[in-house]
Amino acid sequence: MKEDIKLKIKQPIISIIVPVYNAELFLANTLESILNQTFKNFELILINDGSTDNSLDICRKYESFEKRIIVIDKQNKGV
Repeated sequence: MKEDIKLKIKQPIISIIVPVYNAELFLANTLESILNQTFKNFELILINDGSTDNSLDICRKYESFEKRIIVIDKQNKGV
């Protein structure tokens, strides 16, 4: 029973999904705002939708030092 509780605590309780498309001017501030929340038990999924600016690089930089971040990179498919 105690093992079940420990397992549940390690799993993120919330998934925050942020679509990213050519957002390099605002992305760092957005990520800092999310990461600085007092609630910490979450995963942050960044979905790069074919950005042509440095958005993907920024996402990868944050992913490299923040274990709660997952980056998904895909080609832009429109709506």
